[in-house]
Amino acid sequence: MNAIELSHVTKRFPGFALQDLSLTVPSGTICGLVGENGAGKSTTIRLLMGALRPDSGSCTVLGTDAASPEFLSVKEDIGVVLDEAYFPESLNALQVGSVMARTYRRWDSSQYQSCLTRFALPEKKQFKDFSRGMKMKLAIAVALSHSPRLLVLDEATAGLDPFVRDEVLEIFNEFTREEDHSILISSHILSDLEKLCDYIAFLHKGRLLLCEEKDRLLEEYAVFTGTADQADSLQDGAVAAREPNGYGGVRCLVRRELMPAGWDLEKPTVEDVVLFLVKGAKEQ
Repeated sequence: MNAIELSHVTKRFPGFALQDLSLTVPSGTICGLVGENGAGKSTTIRLLMGALRPDSGSCTVLGTDAASPEFLSVKEDIGVVLDEAYFPESLNALQVGSVMARTYRRWDSSQYQSCLTRFALPEKKQFKDFSRGMKMKLAIAVALSHSPRLLVLDEATAGLDPFVRDEVLEIFNEFTREEDHSILISSHILSDLEKLCDYIAFLHKGRLLLCEEKDRLLEEYAVFTGTADQADSLQDGAVAAREPNGYGGVRCLVRRELMPAGWDLEKPTVEDVVLFLVKGAKEQ
């Protein structure tokens, strides 16, 4: 079973539309959702959680339509971390745990306590006095502590220092070692997605421009640095996007299979591919 299936989903707002979005996240995998601000990432997550209804198409999560009455019980199996953590400001971490124990049928107090200790979160400090990083860590602790099968994460590593981010990414990796555990994560920190994800999905102005296995994506593309004349000499379709590199030179994202033998190519990062594709989309 796939963890997530979006089929031809359209959702229109004044000035913006998510258009004909089809996306599949297989069970046991981690999919990174990337795109500029306003590309439709948060809208996609709200549709998946049943907070919005699509104008057309369907959103299926853990085998259940997100628009159906049955989806309410499925939410027990989904851990959610949004770009802001929302808990009553007067509560401390222990009190948040007590509230969650009454909210989730499978709340695991020992798992929650383990997360508080691992994240070095103060147990009796009020939530209103937490830093942004502490708030995000508390939200992640809650998301992991009710035996979810799917994590839906919207900028969940934002505000964390690099050391804590690495620790959180390792926790997410541990989570998906269970074959029926899956993650959808949106992030502006593309290096995090490169470390973590099996799939990369790229949204641009409400359209899905690609969804591919990360390793295949990095094999498909390469970076070429040379002259504009060299880039112009390549066959149609070889250059996906380009940028000036000073003194008449260019730096290009190219499709490796269309490049002549012997040309000096660099292996790209996920950040290279995404930023070049954004530039290419803007030029169209």
